[in-house]
Amino acid sequence: MAIKKAGHVPTFLKRCEKFSCYAVAEILPYEANYRKGGSAILRKLIAQFMKFGVVGVIAFIIDYGLMVLLTEAFHVNYLVSATISFTVSVIFNYVASMRYVFRHKEDMSKRREFVIFVVLSVIGLGLNNLIMWVGTSLWGISYLITKLVATAIVMLWNFITRKKFLDAGDEPVLDDLE
Repeated sequence: MAIKKAGHVPTFLKRCEKFSCYAVAEILPYEANYRKGGSAILRKLIAQFMKFGVVGVIAFIIDYGLMVLLTEAFHVNYLVSATISFTVSVIFNYVASMRYVFRHKEDMSKRREFVIFVVLSVIGLGLNNLIMWVGTSLWGISYLITKLVATAIVMLWNFITRKKFLDAGDEPVLDDLE
């Protein structure tokens, strides 16, 4: 893998292959595209991930704040409050992500886009609640700490799957390089 323009990326990809990090390789462009102008592609991917991070921080504040409010002030079970807060933050996340982070696929209806977003989010919710339950009920870790771990893992899930299934941004970037 002799890639000159991408700097540390070849080493990173070799490490990923060694440890089977196929999810990371899935969102990165192919090696040939790095040769054509990979630093530009990588910069665009990093910028997109940063926008996703800003939207994610706001969604996290909504999610975490509402969960704590429901659990502490209204004595709602932590799993129920985590589900409610997650759902509210998903609605915000859909609107913000599809407006500021990902590009709409022209061949996909908004209805289908929303259904895919919700399905991916429901899987994320299942992952979130599984982590919350294991961390809190099985391992005895505070739900406040467990939620931080769950959020980090679900954030990676969300970016990778939304990039793969909902974002039309890759096609124009690759066409620009030719």
